[in-house]
Amino acid sequence: MARRCSITGKGVMSGNNVSHANNKTRRRFLPNLQDTSVLSDALGGMVRLRVSTRGLKTIEHNGGIDAFLLSTNDSKLSAEALRLKRRIQRAMESKAAA
Repeated sequence: MARRCSITGKGVMSGNNVSHANNKTRRRFLPNLQDTSVLSDALGGMVRLRVSTRGLKTIEHNGGIDAFLLSTNDSKLSAEALRLKRRIQRAMESKAAA
């Protein structure tokens, strides 16, 4: 499983541990990923995502997962987020047609 946020694309970064004697050893900075369920109004239920805490804050700031995905450009979304966006668009079209 990739350590990458499905909303923001934030992933693993690398750097150095620097000791008091200025010795440098490589280390990894891991993103704070959480497995969460987010409510989608268009789909009428919960959607499970693996997002960073910053991604959760971004979703809430934009008014929920539906509003965030519909307002975000496709080139900025991951493959998983694009699939979810297409599902939401189809669900909204079917509700509008009915």
